[in-house]
Parts: sequence; C-alpha cells; structure tokens
Amino acid sequence: MSDPIKTGDTISVDYTGKFDNGEVFDTSRNRTPLKFTVGSGQLIPGFDAAVIGMQPGDTKTVTIAPEDGYGVHDRERVISMPRAGGPEGMEMEVGMAVQLADQAGNPIPAVIQELNEEDVILDLNHPLAGKTLTFDIEIRETGLAPDLQCGSGGASCGSCCGGCGA
Repeated sequence: MSDPIKTGDTISVDYTGKFDNGEVFDTSRNRTPLKFTVGSGQLIPGFDAAVIGMQPGDTKTVTIAPEDGYGVHDRERVISMPRAGGPEGMEMEVGMAVQLADQAGNPIPAVIQELNEEDVILDLNHPLAGKTLTFDIEIRETGLAPDLQCGSGGASCGSCCGGCGA
C-alpha cells in the first residue's frame, strides 16, 4: 500500500466537475488523467486540499466554495469600453469570449456581458468565479515524476497548459 498523498506529491486523477444543478462543466473521463503536483498552484486550492490523504484507487466527491475555487465574482472586474474601440467589423454578441491585452501585451480573457449602441460591458472574472463547484475525484497514480512547468501555474482545473473547458 502506498503512502497517503501529501503536498509536493505528483499524482494523476480522473475528475468530473459539476455545477450545483448537476451540469458537467469539465471532465477527464475518456481522456488522459490529469497529472499535477499537489500544492504547486497548478489547480484551485480546494481541489489540491481534497486529494491530501487519499491513495491510488480512492474516490471522493467534494464541494468547493468560490473562495477555494476561482474566487468570488468581483464586480470591479466588470468594465465598460467604447464599442468603437473594438476590432473593426467584429460581430460582437452577449456571451462571446474575447481577449484583451494589458499594457505589456499579456492576454486578458473577458466575456461580453452586455452591448448597447456606445459601449461593450466586459466581465474580466474567470468564468467559474462565484460558483460553487462539485468534483468527483478518483486517484489513478501517485509517486509520479513532475512534468516541466509551463508558465506561472495559475488556478486551473486542468493542467497549467490546458485549463478546463470553461
């Protein structure tokens, strides 16, 4: 029998993420299991904490509050921009994901929340911010070698290079 999972262990899991209403927003089922190093910041804090103490073959269902997931929805991250400032000829619609850039050229994902004649209202929060999430987790393997890190890690329910389907 292997040792219980602890911070710093590299493991692989199968997971299914669901909203409160049971709708699945992401899953590793029928794909390669998710491999990550526990506590490295690759995943949301609640997911990291949920696997501590588990062993290969263990399953668990965990509900993660926004504070331990993608954060609470921050109203200050909803901004208004002049519609004329957007790309010329772009057909915009509510719900459309767009990408802005900061002054250094770093990408900032946003979702069009509202449109009117003059302005575009954009939500810069993560699409899962403010949501309570439920994950079904199955530990596949432990004692794995970590992969090379890609980028800064960031909160993601997928690998730091792929992210979740949201």
